[in-house]
Formats: sequence, structure tokens, C-alpha cells
Amino acid sequence: MSKASGSVDQSKFIIWLKIMTVRIERNGKIGIVTVGNPPVNALSRSVRQGLLDAAEEFDRDPDISIVLLTCAGRTFIAGADISEFDRPPVEPHLPDVVRRIETAEKPWIAAIHGAALGGGLELALGCAWRLAAASASLGFPEVNLGLVPGAGGCARAPRLIGAEQALELVTSGRPVSALKARELGLVDAVVEGDFRKGLLSFARAKLDEKRPIILSETSIEYVAPIDWNAKENSIKKKARGAIAPLRALECIKAAVTVPVNDALDIERETFLELRESAQSRALRHVFFAERNALKPDDLKGAIQKPVKTVGVVGAGTMGTGIACCLRDAGFQVVLLERDRETLDAGLKHIQSIYEAAAKRGRMTEAAVLARMAGVRGVLSADGMADTDLVIEAVFEDLDLKRSIFKEISDHCHEDTILATNTSYLDSDLIFEGVTNQDRTLGLHFCSPANVMKLVEVVPTRGTSRKTAATGYALVRALRKIPVRSGICDGFIGNRLLKILRLQAEKLLLAGAKASEIDSAMKAYGLAMGPFEAQDLAGLDVAAMQRAAARERRETVFAPISDRLVEEGRLGQKSRAGWYDYPDGSRLPNPSNHVQQIVAEEQARCATGTLPAGLALAEAVILPMVNEAAQILEEGVASSASDIDLVMIHGYGHPRWRGGLLFDAEQNGLDDTVRKLEILNAAGLADGPCERLKAAAKMGHF
Repeated sequence: MSKASGSVDQSKFIIWLKIMTVRIERNGKIGIVTVGNPPVNALSRSVRQGLLDAAEEFDRDPDISIVLLTCAGRTFIAGADISEFDRPPVEPHLPDVVRRIETAEKPWIAAIHGAALGGGLELALGCAWRLAAASASLGFPEVNLGLVPGAGGCARAPRLIGAEQALELVTSGRPVSALKARELGLVDAVVEGDFRKGLLSFARAKLDEKRPIILSETSIEYVAPIDWNAKENSIKKKARGAIAPLRALECIKAAVTVPVNDALDIERETFLELRESAQSRALRHVFFAERNALKPDDLKGAIQKPVKTVGVVGAGTMGTGIACCLRDAGFQVVLLERDRETLDAGLKHIQSIYEAAAKRGRMTEAAVLARMAGVRGVLSADGMADTDLVIEAVFEDLDLKRSIFKEISDHCHEDTILATNTSYLDSDLIFEGVTNQDRTLGLHFCSPANVMKLVEVVPTRGTSRKTAATGYALVRALRKIPVRSGICDGFIGNRLLKILRLQAEKLLLAGAKASEIDSAMKAYGLAMGPFEAQDLAGLDVAAMQRAAARERRETVFAPISDRLVEEGRLGQKSRAGWYDYPDGSRLPNPSNHVQQIVAEEQARCATGTLPAGLALAEAVILPMVNEAAQILEEGVASSASDIDLVMIHGYGHPRWRGGLLFDAEQNGLDDTVRKLEILNAAGLADGPCERLKAAAKMGHF
């Protein structure tokens, strides 16, 4: 688009500009390039081509001395167009675009608002200067997709901010604030107030200033000694099986140990290799599953109830965790308990969570006070009168929950949404007798609620579209992942957790040790093994759930767990559970006493043995896959990807495996069925594999 284009019909020219993803304008000697590719200005092919064309246009214009790179909408460029990753790369490639901007005759300034992530930050590194709004964030999240920066981020960042800082930025995938970026030297200045005014002022100040040295042509003259082996060991421990962080370390190491062009080549080759990897495919699956989960198709256009004040019933661990989530999202909270001592303890626990965050530098003391100012404790249901939504988080007792909602509904507005956080109970039974059944809903938070991202949204028979839409909107506001579940014992997540614990106990009876099973599951990618996790949560929690199941005349198999609870071995809190914790230690020590109990139960129970050729982790995971297939068959879960999200965000399933069912499908459903039948024959798994067999026959779930 040269100046000669002024002869084009103006109305047609304006229409043409509106459909462009990249447009240009002039402000005196300043050329302005604006990317407009909603919602996040992703670097699609049209954007890349538009940027190349803009560089050519302004380099030809003698009246332009400097170029501003800006973005329309709520953010700077927030990364690549991920949908393109499943197709062959198409020119122009991003490394070529970055290099063209970096070597442009007219130096560019990146004007960053919102987020400059991945390829967006790489593009900014190709600019001569970087300016950020105070609210902006910058980072390289590629490892979260099983990738490394592939357009020079690994090579250029160390030349700008040093290898140590670049290594942390690239291998962690975590963004930094604009102020932190300024401290690191990642941006040249931060603008408070009117951003456009500030960036134009910055650009005018740079008109007569010598441009900085081009990063990709800068040598690293001095690098503080780095213990690469120590860095590798640290990253490997955090990655828990993910390969991208370790490959990112290799790219950063190359950036400071080999010529820059070689480092750029290594980085690009690594990116292209990882893009085709199983882990990257799995992580991209999770990315799109999360995006789809936030806005279910059947709730499009549904009206939501405005929610400002939320009541939480129960000031225990779960209730206080939910209260913290709500305050972090800006909701006013009313916390209800029946006695002053328990209520005060709950309020103190909330404050301790915030004070711990302040000590770690995650919030200020003023923010702690502000959070606590938005929590009001009450001792009777009439204190809930002005709430817009109430979440019950009390002990798993049907009669107790029923009585609470009867009392709450008598004091709240008729349209106040009533939500239960039950983990196992039938939500329809909980709300029996409540007026206006269309306002009832299950919202099952995972523990600890202020940490875990999963919320199972459980509609009751009466739940209206407005109530469901409001529930989803609340979960999104809490920055969590909502997954719809039908009503069954344990919903999706705890139903699968029950299988995990069942299989772990069966393997004990088959001769494996608790430490061996825990190690196998951690090698699979879980943060903790099943026995370590039970000791942390408390064995009495699962014992109460088993007791309730027995009252419902359900068959429960947990002979060793029941013995441990009978003896008062409840986990870390009693200094003894599956492991011993002498002197209050949190490190699990194998217990000879538990081994004796296992031996006694082995003699009493008919137990199988682990067949040769099957791993311990397979004996735990594959029956869970079979149960997940049954959950799909019953319609409790809407899709396989919903089950994947539940296991990743609620139960620690490794994200890089893509979730329980994605992983099984990638490994081959026929092989999964074959191994399950072997486990069934050995007495180490239960249940028919018909749903899995059908899925294998069709080639998918």
C-alpha cells in the first residue's frame, strides 16, 4: 500500500482496511502498524504476511523515520495460531518475519499492552525497543504446548536479559509482569496512564536516537558460570516427564555456547521436531479442550444471573478454600457456621492463606486486608438474605445438607442460586423439598479449592439454563475449568479416584509394596503416589465415604485401608498411615507394621498376581480407562476430553499425556483392551471391557 494508492476510491479503500489483519497509518515521521486479528491477535499467515508488507512499505517511505508496532483489541500478540500446527508450515515463516523487522532500515518499537506471549514476544525482541503498559505481561509459554520458542526467543533473550533469567523465563513457561520485565531489561520502559499518548511520546523521543545493536548480531562477551547439570536436574524434577523444558534448556545453552546463527538453527530445528511429538499433540489437545469447556455449545445465548455476593456454608477446609477463590475473583463473601468458635477458626484460616501468600511476595499486606474486608462471618441463615448464590460445603451427610438448604431457602431471595459442593451424594436428593428447583445446581470443587482448577458442574433435574450458565460464569470468573458431570456416585473425578485406590490396594495384595506403587505412579507423571496422597489428605476422609456407601448397601473393597483406620493410622496428621512419619516428619517411611497387615490380608483374601509383561502403572491406569469408558457410555460425561480435563485439573494426571482417554487412544485401544482382559483373568481388575472394545473397533471414543 504505497502513497500512490490515494487515487483508489475512498469508500472501497476503507472497507478493504477493515478486513485486513494488519493495517498501517502515518503520524508525522512515525509509521504505525496495527495488528487486528481477534481475539488475541494470533500470528496467523495473514498477520505474518501483513507485517512483512508493512516493513517493505515503510522502508520505502522517505518521510518515515521510525515504526510503532501496535495491536487492536485487548492485547498485544498473544502467540501463534495454534490451529496451524497440525498443518505443514506455510511461508512466510515467523523467524523470517522477526529477522526482517529486526534488520529494517526504519527501527521498530513494540507497543505492548495486554500480553506479549510466545511468538508475540519473539516479534517484540526483533524490535529495536519495547514499551509496555503497566498492566502488560510478557512470557514464553511454549513449553506448556510441548514446544520451545522457535523464532529466535531462545537465542535473543539471553543476549538481552542474560542466560540465567532467560532460562527461567523459557523453561518455566510463566509470564512476568511489565514491572518485572523492566527490572529484567526485557522492556525499555513502562507506561502509566494513557498508553497511546505515552508510546507516541516515547517514539518521538527515539526519532533522533541511535538504534540499539541488533540482538541476533550481538555476541555474548561474558557469561557468568552456569552449572548446566544442576539446572538440568532441577528442571527434570519439576517437569515430571515433560520433555519440552529440557529441550528448552538445550536451546538456551546453545545460545551462549555456539555462534548465534547456529543457535538459531538449533532452536528452529528443535521447535519443528517437538511440534510433531506425541507430547505436543497431547498438550494441544488439552489446550483446545480447555477452551471448549469454558463455553458449552448448549448454553450459548443463555441469560446469566448477575452475581456479586456469594454465601458459603461451612468454615472447614473446603469452605474456606472456596471463600478464598471467591475473594480473589472480587466477589463479596458471607461465611456461615453454626458456632462462633468454628467460624472464627475458619476466618483465621482464610487470613493465614493470604498472609502466607504475602510472605511469598504474591500479594501485599494491603491486599490481605482488602481480601479479608470482603469476608463477613454469620451464625444464622438469615445472614444469607442478600446473597445472589450460595455454595454449601459441609460434611457429606444427606440429611444435614437437606436441612441446610431448607433453612437457607427460607431466608434467601426466591431466585438465589443454591449450589452444593457434594463430592459423592445425589444432588437431586439433596435439593428435595427446596422451592424453585430451577435454581439448584452442583458445583464440586476439588480440594484444596484455592489451588485446584477443576470444578465439576452438576445440573440437577430442575436446573434451568440460566442457573447452569451462571454456574459456568462463576467458575470462569474464578479462573478455573468447568466440566459438566451427570449425577452418579462420585461424579466423574471421584468415581475414577475410587478405581485408582482400589487398584493400588489390589496390587498390595498381589505382592507389590506401597513405595513401589507410589514410585511407579510418579514415574507415570503423577505428583504423588496414591498412598502418599491418602496420607496427606487423611485416610478417615475416604473411610467416611466408604461407610456411607455401605449404608447404601454397596460393596466396598478396602480391607487394608479399613484396618489402618480402625487402628487410628489416619496419615500424616496421626504420624502414621500407609507410611510412618516419626517426630512429625512429612517424609514417608516404609512401615513394617503395615507390611504385617498386608501379609495378614493376603492370607485372608483371594488375591491375584501381577502378570508378566504388565507394569504396575498399567495395572492402576488401565482399569481407570475402562471405568472412564463406562462413564461415557452412561452419559455421565459429555465427551472424552471432559474426562481428560477432570483428571488433569482435579487429580494430578500429567498434562503432557493429554488426559486419561487421550493417552489410552494414542497408545492404542486394542492393546488397552488386551491388557485389561489379562488383568481381569488375573483377578486384578473388574468390569467388562465392552465399551472399550466398541471404541477400539470404531478407532476412537
